[in-house]
Amino acid sequence: MRAERDELAVVERVLERMAGQLAGERASAVRVPGQVAGRAVMLIPHREPGVEEDSLPWDYQRIIAALRQAAGPVMAREVGEVVGVDVSVRSKLEPLRSKLVRLVDRGSLRKLPDGRLTTRL
Repeated sequence: MRAERDELAVVERVLERMAGQLAGERASAVRVPGQVAGRAVMLIPHREPGVEEDSLPWDYQRIIAALRQAAGPVMAREVGEVVGVDVSVRSKLEPLRSKLVRLVDRGSLRKLPDGRLTTRL
């Protein structure tokens, strides 16, 4: 039992060390646009002070506008109804969910723990 306890202590130290390294790498990570035909391309830019919503494609602008018009946080299905997606068909809703996730990842939207979405202030 002591040997197992000692092994567990070693594993805990390794995990702590790895978590620290990952946190350091994430903090120092630079946002790099993708490459298409040798050119740097980022269709959906990260939300930064100098980046306006006008730089987003029109369908992403419609999504953000729909979220702004909502009375509060909404689910993806509700956004789909506003922007004209057939929400009764799952395969039609998934591309919208992908766009919403992309906007969350880029910092334009915020996803609450219960899965609802809202705009950032």
